[in-house]
Amino acid sequence: MIPWEIQGVEFSSCNCAYGCPCQFNALPTYGNCEAAVGLHIEHGRFGEVSLSGLDSVMIMWWPGPIHEGGGKVFAIIDERADEAQRESLLTIFTGGETDAGATVWNVFAATMDQVFEPVFKPIDIAIDVDARVAHVRVEGLVDTRGQPIRNPVTGEEHRARIDLPNGFEYTLAEMGASHVSTSGPIELSFADRYGQFAHLHLNNHGVVRAKAA
Repeated sequence: MIPWEIQGVEFSSCNCAYGCPCQFNALPTYGNCEAAVGLHIEHGRFGEVSLSGLDSVMIMWWPGPIHEGGGKVFAIIDERADEAQRESLLTIFTGGETDAGATVWNVFAATMDQVFEPVFKPIDIAIDVDARVAHVRVEGLVDTRGQPIRNPVTGEEHRARIDLPNGFEYTLAEMGASHVSTSGPIELSFADRYGQFAHLHLNNHGVVRAKAA
């Protein structure tokens, strides 16, 4: 197995209500699952190939709960990536060189019936996990943004987090509101839905968990 490791920040949007039932082993809010995920890699490698500084977007759709399969996925990879970096990222994102069930990418890959050809484009991405603010834009394909959830009475920012000690994507994520519009092979459109802001640290074996002090 080729050793790889990625540290970065993620902004994930899905069509479910705030909190996302998937995080609690429950069924999707509206029956199916739609998601757009932007990732900025701060530090990363795949074998001897550096992945640091690269961006990506994954657009996904399932007809029902994710675990029932039938999914579709469309990947957009940073145009700055060279051929080796592109192959490395696509290997990781399709679950390759990974222990079975160890990462969110490996798990999702097993649920996909249709994988569209990836494209390589400029990606405008900015993610502030603590502030719960983000945007991900790819001209003609993706326009997503995230913001804090607002108290419906006072309008003040509301802060909530999800803590998953045994998660396969993150251990702690900030919750926010997401607004999504995508075109191309998978078209999504929703607003004021689940927004997830997280620091990611994963390798072949899953989430790299902080060592006890």
